[in-house]
Amino acid sequence: MVARVLIIGGYGNFGSYIAKSLAPDPEIQLLIGGRSQPKATIFAARLAAANPAEGHAIDIGGDLAAAFARIRPDIVVHTTGPFQNQDYRVARACIGQGCHYMDLADARRFVISIGELDAAARARGVLVVSGASSVPCLTAAAIDHYRPGFARLDTADYGISAAQQTNRGLATTSAVLSYVGKPLPRLREGRMRRVFGWQNTHAVRYPELGLRLFGNCDIPDLDLFPRRYPDLRDIRFAAGHELKILHAGTWALGWLVRIGLIRSLDAHAERLLKLAFLFDRFGSSRSGFHMFLSGEGHDGRPKRVRFFIVARSGHGPYIPCMPAILLAKRLARGEIAVRGATPCLDLIALDDYLGALKGLDISVHADRADA
Repeated sequence: MVARVLIIGGYGNFGSYIAKSLAPDPEIQLLIGGRSQPKATIFAARLAAANPAEGHAIDIGGDLAAAFARIRPDIVVHTTGPFQNQDYRVARACIGQGCHYMDLADARRFVISIGELDAAARARGVLVVSGASSVPCLTAAAIDHYRPGFARLDTADYGISAAQQTNRGLATTSAVLSYVGKPLPRLREGRMRRVFGWQNTHAVRYPELGLRLFGNCDIPDLDLFPRRYPDLRDIRFAAGHELKILHAGTWALGWLVRIGLIRSLDAHAERLLKLAFLFDRFGSSRSGFHMFLSGEGHDGRPKRVRFFIVARSGHGPYIPCMPAILLAKRLARGEIAVRGATPCLDLIALDDYLGALKGLDISVHADRADA
């Protein structure tokens, strides 16, 4: 039986990547959802879909129970952010409908609290997954892959560097700007300490990409990982613009938030996004992810692992979209027996994640430095 997969925000930034990846699958019928019925229908018609794709009007602020009853999805992929100010109305509506749910949320509280729906999801026999994206899915998969090589894992330091010439949606921009300059807790020296969004600027030298700048970001991992990896003493996640001038500009605006001259930058997201587009000709379509792990090896000596993913040709957005793509395919085939509500942990191994990226203009660089 072909699974009906509804992508909310299906013609948008991340939704379109997911739709294009799922379209050729013979076990899936795509349902493209968005506030504009014409846009959804036009986008659906352009997909090279194995089964006829449909376009549907759907507004997450409207009557979702009625919409799901009309559309009849088996699986829902929620891509419409930002998630920082959303509740679980979409996930609850999926549970009511009896269909599986996943989202691409990176909002800290939204992802870590999804367990509130666990009992309801189990009762209905559905899987509800939050954070089916780079964080915490890829990041946990990478740590889990390398963790057995450590007797003690002390530090996880990782980040994402965006390409300047890439699809940048307003929702993603708003999500990042919502915490720039604002305090956020993270594990430092064994204690939860306060840092500020987009500050603590540091540089990382990437293979192929050269030197990229990074600043603090707020993600679910900062709460999830101290419990998941109790020997960790330091966790840092950071993000950065490809262009150093834009990174420095965001850093400076963050100081205006920190000292109280600006309440929050997300209110200015549309104007700042338009401004950033003006710099596209000075950038590239290359983005990257890095993770540095350090601690003690089983021989008692210091141990370090460095892991990079480099994306070219504008293929970077496929990296955060891949968990939703893989989960949708596996659910459509009945390959996942897990039910309940959970952050996207322990569902996709690193080898499976990286294997799904083959065929794209993406490469992996990993090295191990044992002192």
